[in-house]
Amino acid sequence: MGDDVSIDPWSSSQSTDYDRIIQQFGLQSVDPTLLPNPHMLHRRGIVFAHRDLNLVLDAHSSSKPFGVLTGLMPSGKMHLGHKMVIDQVKWFQEQGADVSIAVADLEAHATRGLSLAECRRVALEEYVANYAALGLDVENTSVYFQSMRPVVQRLGFTLGKRTNLSEFEAIYGFKGETNLAHVQAPLVQAGDILHPQLEEFGGLRPIVVPVGVDQDPHLRLTRGLAGKTNWFNVKPRKSGGLVIGVSVQDENSEALGIAKDGRVNKEKRQSIFDKICSLLTNLGFSDILSNPKHGSVEIPAATSRDRDLIRPELLRLERELGGLGLLQPSSTYHQFAMGMTGDKMSSSRPETTIFLSEDVKVMGKKVKSSFSGGQPTLEEHRRLGGNPDIDVAFQYLRYFFEDDDNALGEIESGYRSGEILTGQMKQICIDKASEYLSNLGEMRDQNAHIVESFLANDALL
Repeated sequence: MGDDVSIDPWSSSQSTDYDRIIQQFGLQSVDPTLLPNPHMLHRRGIVFAHRDLNLVLDAHSSSKPFGVLTGLMPSGKMHLGHKMVIDQVKWFQEQGADVSIAVADLEAHATRGLSLAECRRVALEEYVANYAALGLDVENTSVYFQSMRPVVQRLGFTLGKRTNLSEFEAIYGFKGETNLAHVQAPLVQAGDILHPQLEEFGGLRPIVVPVGVDQDPHLRLTRGLAGKTNWFNVKPRKSGGLVIGVSVQDENSEALGIAKDGRVNKEKRQSIFDKICSLLTNLGFSDILSNPKHGSVEIPAATSRDRDLIRPELLRLERELGGLGLLQPSSTYHQFAMGMTGDKMSSSRPETTIFLSEDVKVMGKKVKSSFSGGQPTLEEHRRLGGNPDIDVAFQYLRYFFEDDDNALGEIESGYRSGEILTGQMKQICIDKASEYLSNLGEMRDQNAHIVESFLANDALL
């Protein structure tokens, strides 16, 4: 279809038609009024879409555990785009989430040629030091390295048999010349995203992954892989309600009462369906139609909302029977913050971004030369006003430096009316950014002694 948009984790140019992205990729819009203590990124529509965020919000409202996972590429320096993710992680943590942070050292080693020792140094000095300064709770944050957590690689390998190169071509646009490290990396990343649900890492609970919308292909792949491993699937029933279907696979056929020769152990199969009916009864359902012969259990009175109640119990049953029992991850999506030059931020292009360890004078020069939404002449600007939608200085206030919505609104209206000039807008941004970077530097110094305390036990040397 000619109207389709493309989103790619590795591309330097991305679509910003967010309404079309929501529609094309089946995302849901974020309603900040439904969030507890919404962050400014939520209030301003910067975090604009999600998948299954309701699972996390339900866990929060019922005081049940939930987690948030993010990752870092240990190359280059941490910049404002990375900060935007950590702001969201911190918000989830403040609502009660435990935090897992993956250091993608295997991917950095394979695709960028960095040694694992260098990856560790960059992760600690450039990223974890800033996480501490940004206020992540050290008691409830666990930073680990892909290379030192074999279960992530094993899980990625296990999930790999659930996909093929054709699916990777469809999701990522891979071609015959694609480096195989790029093929392996998403599978390891799927292991990163899903493994916090394993019993040794906190157990079955919703896990949310906050990302830029360009990372959605990874989430689509991971959600699809998790779904393919599930033994029991809950779907809408044609005549109303829900139906649970049993998915017989090579790995689970014996556990589900089907012998290698294809014969059905009726007693074993009936036992499985009795357990499904029992858990449904415990959830309060009474109208249950069990059909072991056809491999289904119908719940005519159930609603689509009940699906979120039933699925975790089926996953627990799957685990009792020897399966992985993986819940599809939730995710939230934020808009792209424009680079200083008007295009995408990049660690490898210092002129496009502000680093968290940036010298204030260097930052000031970048802002002064940044892309502007002002008019060519003072007279035209006074008469026509500026365009804050494309003005880097204003957008940096909106994304990063001005917490007060009323103050931001006054700056925006002043710029649009021509009352605030381009140079004044840039100076407002410089002043706010200077204060922010200075305070962050002080917090880095104050918290330097706790950086290694953020590391998981398996990340310690």
